Amino acid sequence: MNKPQGIVILDFGGQYAHLIASRVRRLGVYSEIREAETPAEELKGVAGIILSGGPASVYEKGSPQGDKGIFKLGIPVLGICYGHQWIAHVLNGKVKPGTTKEYGHSEVENIIDYGILVDSSMPKYRVWMSHGDEVAELPAGFKHVLRSDACEIAGMADFERQIYGIQFHPEVAHTAHPGRMILENFVKQECKADPWSVKNYVETVSEEIKKQAGDRKVFMLVSGGVDSTVAFALLEKALGKGRVYGLLIDTGLMRKDEVSDTKSALKKLGFDNLHVEDASEKFFANLKEVYDPEEKRKIIGNTFIDVQREVAKKLRLDGNEWMLGQGTIYPDTIETGGTKHADKIKTHHNRVEEIQKMIKEGRVIEPLKDLYKDEVRDLGTILKLPSELVWRHPFPGPGLGVRILCSMQSNTVVKVVNGKWKMESGKLLPVKSVGVQGDSRTYRSALALFSGNPYEISEELWSKATKIPNNDQTINRVLKCISHREPVEFESSGFYITKKRADLLREADWIVNEEIYKAGLYEIIWQFPVVLLPFGASKGNESIVLRPVESTDAMTANAAHLPEKVIKKMTERILKLDGIDMVFYDLTSKPPATIEWE
Repeated sequence: MNKPQGIVILDFGGQYAHLIASRVRRLGVYSEIREAETPAEELKGVAGIILSGGPASVYEKGSPQGDKGIFKLGIPVLGICYGHQWIAHVLNGKVKPGTTKEYGHSEVENIIDYGILVDSSMPKYRVWMSHGDEVAELPAGFKHVLRSDACEIAGMADFERQIYGIQFHPEVAHTAHPGRMILENFVKQECKADPWSVKNYVETVSEEIKKQAGDRKVFMLVSGGVDSTVAFALLEKALGKGRVYGLLIDTGLMRKDEVSDTKSALKKLGFDNLHVEDASEKFFANLKEVYDPEEKRKIIGNTFIDVQREVAKKLRLDGNEWMLGQGTIYPDTIETGGTKHADKIKTHHNRVEEIQKMIKEGRVIEPLKDLYKDEVRDLGTILKLPSELVWRHPFPGPGLGVRILCSMQSNTVVKVVNGKWKMESGKLLPVKSVGVQGDSRTYRSALALFSGNPYEISEELWSKATKIPNNDQTINRVLKCISHREPVEFESSGFYITKKRADLLREADWIVNEEIYKAGLYEIIWQFPVVLLPFGASKGNESIVLRPVESTDAMTANAAHLPEKVIKKMTERILKLDGIDMVFYDLTSKPPATIEWE
């Protein structure tokens, strides 16, 4: 470690490993991430060690195992989720599969009223869980500190050796007060650490950019979103305008008027070196008869690279003198399995095989690759970018390509599910979606609920949206049908991505954005994916899913609660679109569902 008094996070493959580092830095403390197997000898002199979560089971052969010599260093240690279980496992406690899997909010209560894991003024508080295993027996010397309804040993502590373990995730925004309290207590009370700030990062990354680029210029892929724009601004600040050239590729999968609006916005910011390439026909041709979500992402990513090369050749940009620039942020990397033990959730277009090869060859520059969305927004503010751009809703690199679901099936009818969850009625959709449960990727069914007033989302339905995926391992997403009061037979058609389908989704997406602007909700909702599903209530028609979420960093998210009148207005307008005859509201948090469906 470059700074001897920082916090080291040992990464056991958890989706939140870098989020822990981000949270520690937001406490004003320097932090960095190392592999789980880092020898204890290399960790001497650090201020503290945090053990991340992970998708494996500690007792399975081949699961990530750290060096238990860290417990002899006299350095404070905090284990989170898998890290909590690993502490118990290697110190002769016991870990076993949990009776109930916990994904989402849970309530924990204090067993004792002192120590860094508890707030004595709050005997109970809500936390964020994402696990299948649990600690069944405490190691010698540990006290039982916290419990939840589904997990008896939710927190444990060896106060003498300063070793702590918690089953929940204090680093995620959804754990709120107790999460910040625990991390702050650990970092500031138990450890003596060096400072860190986003403002200082600007100076640090500028030097890194100059060093990495050398004498080369940068051919920057831009989209108009906050990530690529902040990356563009950082590159120009470090290298100068003459060494950075922007490329905006029209994939045919962008939002309505996106290309012209982006071009205009970037011009106002003074980014004059910008080329716009209409490659929509190429993208649609390459996606013809492609149905698998991972295959779609790979094709979109590879087509980006093909178009970039064609444009570079056309503009006579010598490959030896130029690097490829991207606005990649860390969730893109971690969800693609970018760290040693991380499970692949989905391949991001900026992490396809060709890009990975270029990265190894030192031909890609990504100034934001270790940051999260909230930190990128902070950087944008520091760089004096306009607030409307800094706070613009995130939009996936593959665009509408990951919001247009495809299916080879035709005329598939799915049976009604009644009684299991004591609901009025529910129905499995004839398509699956990607989720993240226990730090692992899932590709499972989505369940649609039908009840009463279609525009009213009761507290009971919100509760079921959490309970059902936690108790049924075949489901990772729960929706409310807001176009029909009673279940109907789903007519599933064979659809892949076409311009016609993209245009249809563009119109639905435009309606949603108009309505949230009118309702004054744009800056309250963090992101609002609108998804096109390849089935409807009648043959040849399709369905729309509304997916408003609240988040700060994309690693976790709550499904946002929209006012009933807004839901009603959106639904009525969307149902007037030719080709749409059903609308759903996605009620699921992340985890167990990802923000995007694919």
